[in-house]
Amino acid sequence: MDAKFFDNWTNQLRKGVLELCILNDIRARKSYGYDIVRTLARIKGLVIETGSIYNILARFKREGFVETSIQKSPDGPPRVCYTLTKQGEEMIVQMNSHWQAISAVTNSIKESRRRRKK
Repeated sequence: MDAKFFDNWTNQLRKGVLELCILNDIRARKSYGYDIVRTLARIKGLVIETGSIYNILARFKREGFVETSIQKSPDGPPRVCYTLTKQGEEMIVQMNSHWQAISAVTNSIKESRRRRKK
C-alpha cells in the first residue's frame, strides 16, 4: 500500500469533512470556538488542529456563513459565539445534500461490487 498516497487522500477528505462538521455543529447550537474544537476532537479519525478550526471559522465569517457575538463567560474572558446566517443555513443544506448524495453513490458502488463478487 502506498502510505504517502493514502495520507494525502485522507488529508484532503478530512478538510472537506471538517468544514461540514463545523457548520453542522454551529447549526445545531450557538457555538464557541473551543466548544467546536472539543466536539470535533471526539470524532475518531477526524484529526484536527485547533488553529485550523479558527482559520475555517474566520473564512466562514468572511464568506458570510456565520456571524459572531461576544458573550460573557463565567469561567474567564469573553467568548466569541458563532451562529449561522441565512446564507450559512442555505450553504449547509446544500453541503449536507451533496454529502448524502456522494455517500449514497459510494455505498451503492461498493455494494454492487460486493454482490458481483458473490
